Amino acid sequence: MANTSPAHPTVATTVPASPAARPSAPRTLLLAQLSNSVGDGAFYVTSALYFTGVVGLSAAQVGAGLAVAWAVGSPAGVPLGALADRRGPRGVCVLLALVTAAAVASFPLIGSFPAFLAAATLYACAQSGLAAARQALLAGLVAPADRTAVLARLQAVLNGGLAVGAALGGLALHAGTRDAYLAVFALDASGFLCCALLLGRLPAAAATPAAPTAARGASGTAVLRDRPYVVLTLLNALLLLRMPLLSLALPLWIAQRTAAPGWTVSALFVLNTAAVTLFQVRAARSVTDLGTAAAAVRGAGVVLFAGCAVFAATALPGLGAGAAVAVLVLGAVLLVVGEMRHAAGSWQLGLGLAPADRIGQYQGFYGAGVPVARSLGPLVVTTLLIGVGPLGWLLLGALLALAAAATGPVSRWAARTRDADA
Repeated sequence: MANTSPAHPTVATTVPASPAARPSAPRTLLLAQLSNSVGDGAFYVTSALYFTGVVGLSAAQVGAGLAVAWAVGSPAGVPLGALADRRGPRGVCVLLALVTAAAVASFPLIGSFPAFLAAATLYACAQSGLAAARQALLAGLVAPADRTAVLARLQAVLNGGLAVGAALGGLALHAGTRDAYLAVFALDASGFLCCALLLGRLPAAAATPAAPTAARGASGTAVLRDRPYVVLTLLNALLLLRMPLLSLALPLWIAQRTAAPGWTVSALFVLNTAAVTLFQVRAARSVTDLGTAAAAVRGAGVVLFAGCAVFAATALPGLGAGAAVAVLVLGAVLLVVGEMRHAAGSWQLGLGLAPADRIGQYQGFYGAGVPVARSLGPLVVTTLLIGVGPLGWLLLGALLALAAAATGPVSRWAARTRDADA
């Protein structure tokens, strides 16, 4: 276990629940994560084809609808997270899990673009709020020193569940019938119902108001005035530009710029998913406070830059199919190592620097970087990588490395503001 850095004191975020209730909380949180991730995995691989092939929407309508839905849903995480702070995260988690289940259950009833847009927006808002409220619930039930480890286990379970769900979705795609798609929606909606039941069994964990924070006012958007935390969130969003690499940039890059066979795309995806499932917990063990978290993010930036440089090398002339596959695998290994280290560090920073009485609100804002990266990331990475070529990979790697290097100073700035308020 790494030493605690005095420059990065761990900031208490909530008062834990009773000691008797705490040991079972991580297990219940893991089961809740698994229950909805399997359905999500099946939903992710089938939904676009259902809406285009069965409902009859165009690909452009689906893309535009999802972009609008997440543009509305992402900022909704802030007020919904603030609601969790005021009312208690457990009840808000249960409510938003039920709303998500209802949104998924409404998809088979969709017959037009306006209906699709309304259902997708409800889904995006509920998902953003649920992510924030779950973080607040975890912070109230798990001791500060254990949170990163629990989050790592949650991430491993998430990836494992998504992989199982994607395999089930593949069966639905193979069948290609409306009933097969409806079975996927039923699975996903049932998963969120089960998630709501499991979260409802947890002890209530309410944030404990802290006088220094309360003095700033009771606004549900106080996080927007917390400049160091806003900058930290923006840096984290930049680092999340790595997200579309595996699903979008690399498939296009492999097809257009390398001699590697098409099956390489699937192999790299399986490699990434398996690595996160098996090694995320181990990768997070050394992250125990804000100092080790900043170091993990900084190291992740270096590894991500190296991965980008390796991917750029696959465009070298004369590189045969076998050599291209080997280089791509090396790049994918570096990518997933950087991903796991960044994830562990960012979890600790996002929670550790959130004020005691505004965990939900702050996590709603911090978590908005994920949908932003999903919506803007494809445009950025395709412009840089497919448009510019190997130099684009180096530019992207440099951007990730710089954002990671800046995270340490910004986290120390944020920690100093907390110390000053104390």
